[in-house]
Amino acid sequence: MDTALLPQLQVFLVVARLRSFSGAARELGVTRSAVSQAVRQLEEQLRVVLLTRTTRSVALTDVGRKLVETAGPGLAQALAAVKELSAQPGELVGRLRLSVPRAAVPHVIEPVLPTFRARHPRVEVEVVLEEQLVDIVAGGYDAGVRLSEIIERDMVQVRLTEPFRFVIVGTPEYLARLGVPQRPEDLLRHECITFRSPTTGALYAWELERGRKTWRLPVRGGVVTNDGLLCASMARLGLGLAYAFEPMVMEDLRSGRLQRVLEPYAPTVPGYFLYFPSRAQRTPALRAFVDIARESLVQRR
Repeated sequence: MDTALLPQLQVFLVVARLRSFSGAARELGVTRSAVSQAVRQLEEQLRVVLLTRTTRSVALTDVGRKLVETAGPGLAQALAAVKELSAQPGELVGRLRLSVPRAAVPHVIEPVLPTFRARHPRVEVEVVLEEQLVDIVAGGYDAGVRLSEIIERDMVQVRLTEPFRFVIVGTPEYLARLGVPQRPEDLLRHECITFRSPTTGALYAWELERGRKTWRLPVRGGVVTNDGLLCASMARLGLGLAYAFEPMVMEDLRSGRLQRVLEPYAPTVPGYFLYFPSRAQRTPALRAFVDIARESLVQRR
């Protein structure tokens, strides 16, 4: 590719990430027509169609998706390298973009970000909250945070938290009114605050285990949400039982606002991990974030 087209390529990658010409124009600080012209020039030079456009949406063609996957990481590294040349020795300059589920923020982002920003004030950190597993490369991210069991196996994974349990909780008042479930099957007769997957649209079946036996219970109730934190909040209000990871509700359990039920059946998961495509693609900012995250994990043990 002609190096003169690098500015157009950069514009295209922003449009591809945001799926929006207007959004790209706002982020880049230029007009929408300038964005459109840059993408058109790139398509003309390459003699391909990179984006399909309608009045309501923008989508990548197969060729456009391939260009994002192959050129995106390399351009990000090149831009980061150029920025670093203007930095003082040992100073990091650039941007770190992370995809994070909302429930992980208090346990991953809040313990790490203050220290990271204090040490590296010239690195801009963008935290995008989203529940579904995302394509790190196509989405223009440096890394993501997810539970380890849903991360693709070809990704590098760095532990951010200790393993934890998923527990079922309810208020003392709710349990006094409707009874304490004694067996997993009892949950099918309870008011359960259910979670709808933002990826599949299906209601999540509560998973329990004891010894070698496992259960997947299609619980139901009058409240459905796609946010794990809201499930716990609704349980605090006495609207039903919630399935939550234990650190999220620990203060409520200590204070007695919520109580665990069926605790012998609570499953343990490995915890939250940072994931990214390969060690070779780690930027200096991402390496620094990983180091500080590891420090934070050691301090919390």
